[in-house]
Amino acid sequence: MFFTYLRRELRRRRKAALVVASGLALGIALVIVVTSVSAGMGKAQEKVLQSLYGLGTDMTVTKAAAPAASSSDRPRFQFDAQDNDSDAQQSTDRVMVQGFETLPAATVATVGEQSGVSDAVGGLSLRVIKINGQFTRGQFRQNESAGGGRQGRGEGSARPQGEVQGGGANFDVDNYSVYGADVTEPGLGPLTSSRISSGRTFKTSETDAKVAVVDSAYAKEQSLKVGSTLTVSGVEFSVIGVATADSGEADANVYIPLTQAQTLGDAKNKVTTIYVKATDSQKIDSVKSTIQKNVPGTTVTTSADLADTVSGSLSTASSLASNVGKWLSIAVLIAAFLVAGLLTSSAVSRRVREFGTLKALGWKSGRVTRQVVGEAVVNGLLGGALGIALGLAGAYAVTAISPTLQARLGGGAGGGQGGPGGGGGGFGRRAAARTLDVALTAPVSVTTVAVAVALAVAGGLIAGAFGGWRASRLRPADALSRVA
Repeated sequence: MFFTYLRRELRRRRKAALVVASGLALGIALVIVVTSVSAGMGKAQEKVLQSLYGLGTDMTVTKAAAPAASSSDRPRFQFDAQDNDSDAQQSTDRVMVQGFETLPAATVATVGEQSGVSDAVGGLSLRVIKINGQFTRGQFRQNESAGGGRQGRGEGSARPQGEVQGGGANFDVDNYSVYGADVTEPGLGPLTSSRISSGRTFKTSETDAKVAVVDSAYAKEQSLKVGSTLTVSGVEFSVIGVATADSGEADANVYIPLTQAQTLGDAKNKVTTIYVKATDSQKIDSVKSTIQKNVPGTTVTTSADLADTVSGSLSTASSLASNVGKWLSIAVLIAAFLVAGLLTSSAVSRRVREFGTLKALGWKSGRVTRQVVGEAVVNGLLGGALGIALGLAGAYAVTAISPTLQARLGGGAGGGQGGPGGGGGGFGRRAAARTLDVALTAPVSVTTVAVAVALAVAGGLIAGAFGGWRASRLRPADALSRVA
């Protein structure tokens, strides 16, 4: 009887049911779109952060940078004196540790032993400044007009007069970054944010081999390819692979085994950054506290710390989606629920004669209330189905259009300097002056759909509560008073 009457009433009042369902559908669709776009923002931000510190890394451990270098610590270049007849080419390299202060390599093992740490790997960031060129002697040109005057004064007092023409120095400066990777731990570190587009990556046995993987942009600039030879501070490295960054710029121009980097940078058994993977991504804050407590003198930076430094259109859109979008969705939902409740209550008022007659025939108030609530819940489910369809269409449209957002990272948690390709050695240090373009998607999860269904049921129950309360107060006399 309940379902028969329910079906009949819904058919009779299709327009009213459609209005109620449409209002709920609008609010539910907006919730789905905002939730999916927010999820897309999170994925975009995660992609940006992973391009900086590599896949699988939850945090980095570094040591605060030293005070500004004194004049004695600045790069100095010395060239051999040339004989008068030589214009030979001269070249020299200056290799410096880039970014943070170095940490003892033993610190990697100490960090790896901390509670909540799944894996830890160290790396060394270097900056190479290469000066290459030659000095050219100038030619002395005697002033002929002054020659006669000198003769008149006697040979003893004669001084050559004229000017030096030509000559000078012509030097090329090449500035690039080198990252020393622990080849025994290929799953962590900045190289994981790039894919090998040519050749191969390091073998775990190449801990002290003179091999290198170069970034594709730097390889193109320097005309390098697999099999080429790259000379760094007099050491020849064979290029075994070319890596292409998944997004934005690579962390370094050249990647070599850690032991070789330590030798080049005169930093034996030293690292600049420790990349850490936690056993549980939900407990990163507690792991951070543990490391800071048990490994003094270090700075621990998580991806959440770096996320605070993201600016640009990605940050703006994320703020709109999480703040404006959230409150707009709540406002629309509240309005939709209220409108559904008022429309249901109004519909009950128009059915006074019907419900009063049913009560006169023996229907209890509870049965009338259940009937009204049942109709409202069905309207809510219809609105939910329509809202889910609209929400999925909206999310698909966002993904199909895939608008490009720009992310700028600067003034990171680690502070300091560095930049794209600079191998700064930590989240904040490498973040300075990096700009990335990411495509926005709007993934819809099962949880989002479940929330939409729950909202549809909740909307139906709220509307039913309005109408049920109104129906329960009707008396048979109300119906009799309206009988013509």
